Amino acid sequence: MEWHFITLNMPDWMSYVLIAFIAIGMVIVFFGILNLNENLTPFPSPKSNSSLISTGIYRYIRHPIYAGILLAMLSYALFLLSVFKLMVTVVLWIVFYYKSSFEEHLLKERFVDYKEYMEKTGRFFPKKKR
Repeated sequence: MEWHFITLNMPDWMSYVLIAFIAIGMVIVFFGILNLNENLTPFPSPKSNSSLISTGIYRYIRHPIYAGILLAMLSYALFLLSVFKLMVTVVLWIVFYYKSSFEEHLLKERFVDYKEYMEKTGRFFPKKKR
């Protein structure tokens, strides 16, 4: 019994665009880490001595580290034409969504201005100006 698989070929320009998006995702992660500086923690709860960061990349996106990881992973999955990697990206998107919701609950308790900040900025993508 022979198995025949469909092979897809991506145009070169599409590969370059996806590589650029992988790089952009990594840059977003870098600036997210850089802007957090001493406030960076692997845990969802903010540090006791932390301050609300709403400048730099955080002026546009509330969770740029997650957003950059998702952009890079999605672009990489499409670059490889990997359904498995695409499914992993979707699962990670769901995990990041719920983790960021929990973090935002804690941030609203810690920072009085966080709710107003949420209204101005998008979770993973910049909000459209009204």
